[in-house]
Amino acid sequence: MDWKQIYDPLGNIWLSAFVAGIPLYILFYLLAVKRAKGHVAAFCAVTTALLLSIFVWKMPVTLALNSFAFGALFGIFPIVWIVICGVWVYFMTVESGEFEIIKNSLASITDDRRLQALFIAFAFGAFIEGTAGFGTPVAITAAMLVGLGFNPTYAAAICLIANTAPVAFGSIGIPLVTAANVTGLDLMTLSKIAGRQLPLLSIIVPMWLSVTMCGFKRSFEIMPAILVAGFAFAAAQFAFSNYHGPYLPDIMSAIVTILALLTLLKFWKPKVTWHFPDEPAPTGKACCDYPAGQVLRAWGPYIVLAIMVLLWGLQDIKALLAPFGFTFQWPGLHNLVTKMPPIVPEGIPAAKALYPAVYNFNFGQAAGTAVLIGGLISVSFMPNYGYGKAIACLGSTIKKMVFPIITIAMILAIAYVYNYSGLSATMGLAFANTGAFFPFFAPILGWLGVFLTGSDTSSNALFGNLQKTTAQQIGVSPELCVAANSTGGVTGKMISPQSISVATAATGLVGHEGDIFRFNLFHSLAMVLVLCLLTIAQAYVLKWMLP
Repeated sequence: MDWKQIYDPLGNIWLSAFVAGIPLYILFYLLAVKRAKGHVAAFCAVTTALLLSIFVWKMPVTLALNSFAFGALFGIFPIVWIVICGVWVYFMTVESGEFEIIKNSLASITDDRRLQALFIAFAFGAFIEGTAGFGTPVAITAAMLVGLGFNPTYAAAICLIANTAPVAFGSIGIPLVTAANVTGLDLMTLSKIAGRQLPLLSIIVPMWLSVTMCGFKRSFEIMPAILVAGFAFAAAQFAFSNYHGPYLPDIMSAIVTILALLTLLKFWKPKVTWHFPDEPAPTGKACCDYPAGQVLRAWGPYIVLAIMVLLWGLQDIKALLAPFGFTFQWPGLHNLVTKMPPIVPEGIPAAKALYPAVYNFNFGQAAGTAVLIGGLISVSFMPNYGYGKAIACLGSTIKKMVFPIITIAMILAIAYVYNYSGLSATMGLAFANTGAFFPFFAPILGWLGVFLTGSDTSSNALFGNLQKTTAQQIGVSPELCVAANSTGGVTGKMISPQSISVATAATGLVGHEGDIFRFNLFHSLAMVLVLCLLTIAQAYVLKWMLP
């Protein structure tokens, strides 16, 4: 017998929404105020979510526990799988000595930490987001920055901040493809609207990164690079999202930005090289101490990695790898929960209102597997390094990441308990009751969804129909509100406990998740406010901006 979700158990949607948020308040408090370890905060939050779902939302115990287990397993694969493989590749380059060559080659382009952040966190991170997504860019770029000598806290924080503007088009456009599939709206229209909102963030994020690192005064010293990076990325993002679709904006924007920055540095250099205050005084741009062949070999693992994740994003490759995996319906949960109006439209066939729970162990198609294969290929050209050492390195990587694995599993468990119990829908419906002001809150819904799940794709699946239905009821563009769910969601990525766990695992800051959360909270809120104001303006005043 299936269980029907309840969205207003307390008889007042705002009171119900407030109570539904208790696990999140606990998570906020433990991370931001008490600076608790991530796995401790996640355990307290998920325990509270389970109790609320059972005793207040009246979810059967077996369904609640199964949703917890389903989410935890999804956290381990594919999410943890991506992180482990990405960090493993970095550790191998360190053990083999190749990372010293990478550091020297980057320093020969620029020894300035601000410019290195633009190259790696912003541009290269966007390329990895566009090809793989799901935590891969933060895992790889944060590890690289720490290896270059960045302060670990700043490495983790700025990689999370940089991984905003590309997210809606991440993993070959999957978030917007999901939004279109869930809502039945035109994919190209959603792509165009997202491509007319996110370039605003793309322009300001390079400046935001630099100011976060060194303040306004020092940031003005590299203003040419900031402007080139921001406008190059934004222009390419607008062009590809509006005239091609959601599949290539990240990849092409990243390539255009890297080429633009390299061209700029041929003719311009900052007068003062900036390092973090706790680093040795900079001595100026280094000379490259290695021949071109050795530099190319050292960068080989990351070149191979980028090629592999790009290939893995192609539909033909995905189809070829589909047999290397399996799916199964989660016993005790699949189609045993029924979503109710207005989360689903009135009069929908009963079968379509059932909440599926199908676990997809798509080992062959997983981005983590692409990174693993890329790492194995790379071993063959690492000097004095063999597969025995590589396997030992993989084992030690897993051992070092025990607590991040636990944290990520519990964070995903929270998201799944919220989704299957209806807690997340309760909070969404409260926002939907804001009437004509709803376009202002549409990005906040996306922000909340990504905070809960760590995924813009999951957020669109969770709130896409709610955004469409509410927009139609108040007479504004449903495409605008659905696109705003995705663009607003990107700003929640930097404080999502799942994303923070990835960043701390990659930078050796396990146990300091609360510090990163506090560091990024203001940036997240400020960016989502920008998108809130833009969305409500586009709904009523700037309608000419919409396609």
